[in-house]
Amino acid sequence: MSKAACWLVGLALAWPVAHATQGHRAHVHGVARMTLSLDGAQLQADLELPLDTLVGFERAPRSPAEREAAAAALGRLREAANILRVTPDKSCQVAEVQVQAPVLEGQAAPRDGHGDALLSLRYTCSETAAPQRVEVLLFQSFKRIERVDVQMVLPQGQGKAVLRRSAPTVNLQPSR
Repeated sequence: MSKAACWLVGLALAWPVAHATQGHRAHVHGVARMTLSLDGAQLQADLELPLDTLVGFERAPRSPAEREAAAAALGRLREAANILRVTPDKSCQVAEVQVQAPVLEGQAAPRDGHGDALLSLRYTCSETAAPQRVEVLLFQSFKRIERVDVQMVLPQGQGKAVLRRSAPTVNLQPSR
């Protein structure tokens, strides 16, 4: 076997091991992560939110007050109008909202003790009026959110942004 072939085989064998040891990104209280993608007429937003940031705990609710806080948080997360505002207003319509937060629904917390809510929003957008901006409204609904780290995949390429309460909007179109 040639030296180049050995190198390629070694790389192929090492790839899964290298990625398995990376694991998930760090879970940081106060920080939500969002991935935005715009592909044709589809806008997809996926969010990962630490439960501590949403309700102040990361385990199944124990008291009536905690159960009430969990139910209120789930209700707000299920309403796309509480999460994002796409502008221009008529450019996109909500097609689907999915919330995964089993801990808030009474299931046991993960072994590492760090519970997250996963939120997926899909919009169908007008071909004639492309979305220009996305404003994150989570800051209004959840006071413990300090920032949202955004990764974007847009027709013009990839990008990233850090959104804060004072600057909650990301531009989807290139600057002119």
